[in-house]
Amino acid sequence: MMGKINLDESITSIKGIGPKRLEVLKSHGIETYGDLLTTYPRRYLDRNFTKDIILKQGDVVTLLGSISDSYLVHGRKSRLIVGFRTQNNERVNLVFFRGVNFFNKLLTVDRKLVVSGKLEYFKGYQILHPEYELLTDGHEDENDLLHVGRIIPLYPSTEALKEEGFDSKGFRKAIDSILKQGAIPENLPTKVIKKRNLMNRDEAIRIIHFPETMESIQPARQRFAYEELYYFQLLLLYKQKEREKVKRVLWPLPKSKSAESLLKNLPFSLTEDQKNAVDSILKSTKKDAPLAALLQGDVGSGKTITALLIALHYIDNSIQTVFLAPTEILARQHFETIYKFLGNMPFLGIELLLGGENKKTRAEKLARIKNGESSLVVGTHSLFQDDVQFADLGLVVIDEQHKFGVDQRETIRSKGKNPDILAMTATPIPRTLCLTLYGDLELVNIRSKPAGRKPIDTRWYKEDRRAGVYNSIRKYVKEGRQCYIVYPLVEDSEKLDLESCTKAHEELSKDIFSDLKVGLLHGKMKSAEKDTVMAAFKQNKIQILVTTTVVEVGVDVPNATILVVEHADRFGISQLHQLRGRVGRSDLESYCILMTGNYISDDAMERLNALVNSNDGYALSEKDLEIRGPGELLGVKQSGLPEFKIADLVHDRNLLEDAKKDATEFANGDDTEKWEIQSRFQEGKFLFAN
Repeated sequence: MMGKINLDESITSIKGIGPKRLEVLKSHGIETYGDLLTTYPRRYLDRNFTKDIILKQGDVVTLLGSISDSYLVHGRKSRLIVGFRTQNNERVNLVFFRGVNFFNKLLTVDRKLVVSGKLEYFKGYQILHPEYELLTDGHEDENDLLHVGRIIPLYPSTEALKEEGFDSKGFRKAIDSILKQGAIPENLPTKVIKKRNLMNRDEAIRIIHFPETMESIQPARQRFAYEELYYFQLLLLYKQKEREKVKRVLWPLPKSKSAESLLKNLPFSLTEDQKNAVDSILKSTKKDAPLAALLQGDVGSGKTITALLIALHYIDNSIQTVFLAPTEILARQHFETIYKFLGNMPFLGIELLLGGENKKTRAEKLARIKNGESSLVVGTHSLFQDDVQFADLGLVVIDEQHKFGVDQRETIRSKGKNPDILAMTATPIPRTLCLTLYGDLELVNIRSKPAGRKPIDTRWYKEDRRAGVYNSIRKYVKEGRQCYIVYPLVEDSEKLDLESCTKAHEELSKDIFSDLKVGLLHGKMKSAEKDTVMAAFKQNKIQILVTTTVVEVGVDVPNATILVVEHADRFGISQLHQLRGRVGRSDLESYCILMTGNYISDDAMERLNALVNSNDGYALSEKDLEIRGPGELLGVKQSGLPEFKIADLVHDRNLLEDAKKDATEFANGDDTEKWEIQSRFQEGKFLFAN
C-alpha cells in the first residue's frame, strides 16, 4: 500500500531542483509539494494523434512532426520561416516575427516537436507564432508518454520559469515524480465528499494533471473548486470567531428618543425593508460581540436615513459615530442630508471633516471630536490621518465600502473602542460575491424604494438620434426640469477624456444650448469649485450639468430628471445603473438616455439592452458578473477578492452556496473530525489541512 505524501515537503527533494531553481519557483509561490500540485493546468491539448489528419485552412490544429529547414526573410519586417513536416510528410511553415534569433537557435533541423495554432494559407499552409512543445532534447526517449500520445496539460509559466526548465514539460516531470512517491492525503470531511458526490483527493489530483480522457477533467476540477471554496468559507468563519473573541465595549441604547423624534418628523414613511433593516441591525447590537454588517440597497432605496436611525441609538448614549465616504461630494451629500434631518437637534454635534481645510478650522474640529463634543462625524480619507482622535468611537458607517482597502477600514476601526461596523453599498453585489467578499458579515438588504418613485425610462440611441435627444432636453428644461450629461473618465486616457468633457461643455454651452445655463463638473476641479457648481445645480441656477462619473454616487437633486450618458458602451452595467440612479429621485417622470456610436461590441450591446429592459439593480449585477467577471465588476485594485487558483466565481456559484452550508455546519458542529486548522489559517495555508 502506498504511503501518504507529505504536502509540506520542500520541492528541493525533487531531483534537479537546486538553489537557483528553488529561488525562481519561490518567487512564483511554489515552495512545497502542495504548492506544486495545486499549480493547476491552464488548458489541455489532446495529443492522441491520428496519422490521417487532413489540413484545412482556418482549423486550429495540434500537429506532431519535426523541423526540416529554416531561413530568414528580410524586408520591412524580418521574419523566420521554419519548415515543419507532419507525420504525413505535409509541410507547414512556422512563422516568427518576434524572438527571431531565439527560435532560429532553438528550432534546429530534425528537432521533434508538437505545434498548435490556427492554419492559414499563404504560398502554402502556415501557423503564425505557434504554441509548441519540444519532445526530445537528445537525452530522452521520444516516446516518453508524459509528453506525447495522450492528453497533455499546459501550465502557466513565465520566461524566468522557462529559463530554469519549468515550461509545461518541466512541470509535468516534477509533478509526476511527486505522484510516484505515494498517495495524496484527503482534507475534506468524509460525509461532505459523500454528500456532494466529490471525487477523492488522490484520484482528482492525478486526473487533473494526467487525464486519460477530456471528460474526466471536469469532475476533478469540480473537486478542487469546491475544496478551495470550502476552505475559504472556513477561513471567513474563523475570522468571524476571532473577531467575536474581543467583546463589545460600548453598548447602544435599546431605545432612542432622538430616533423616535426623527421618525415622527419625517415627511415620508419608511418602507418595510427600511424598518426591517433597522430592527435587524439593532437586534444584532444586543450581542456581546461587535456588529459587522453590510447594508445593501439599490440606488435611491434610503440607506442613509436607515443608517442614521441606527446611529442615533449610539449617539443618545454618548457614543460617537463616523460616516466614512469615498469622495468629498458624497461626504457633503451625507452631511447635508443628515443635517437636514437633525437640524432641530443641534445638541447632537454634527461635524464634517474634509481634506484641504485651513489649519485653524481643522484644529477646532479635531478638538471637538477628541473631547466628545462632536457625536457624529462625516468625512473622507481625511479621517484616517493620525491627528484624528475620538473620545468614544463606537460605530463606523462606511459608504460604498468596496472603494476602501482592507488596511483603510482597519485604520478607522483602530481609532475606536472595538467599534461596530456598518458597511453600506449602493452597488447591488451578486450573492456569489457577497458570500466571498463579505461572508463574515451579516447581510441586510433594502430592496424596495420609497413610495411614489417611478421606474426610470431608459433608452439606447445612436448618433442619428442626437438632434432629437437635444430637442427633448430643451423641452424638459424649459418646463423647469434639469439634466445631467455624463462623459466617461477612464484611467488609461484620463487626460484625453477630461479634454473631451471640457470640450463638450464648451460646444454645448456655446453652440447647442447657448440660451440655457450649462455647468461643468469633474474630479480634477478644486473642492471649492466643485461645491460652487453643485450648489448652483441644486438651486436650478445651472440647468444642464456636463460632468464625469464624479456624480456616480451620492448626488441627490430631485429636480434633475434627464440623464444622458455619452459613450455608454464604455461603462459596465453596474456603473450605468449607478449613474441612472442620479435621476428618478422624486415622483416626476425620469429618463436615462444611453448614447453610443453606430458600431459597438456584442458585449456592449448585451450590457445596454440589459439596462433598457430592467431597473432591478440586483438582477443587473448578476448579469454584469456574467459578462465582465468579478475583478472588472468591482474594480481590480481594491476589490478584496481572493486569488483562487481554480475556483471561478461566475461558473462555480452553486458550489460556493454548497461550500458555505457545509463549512458552517462543520464549524458549528461537534464533529469527530476536529477543526484542527486554525494555525494553518493564520499561516495562510488553509488548503492543506490534513
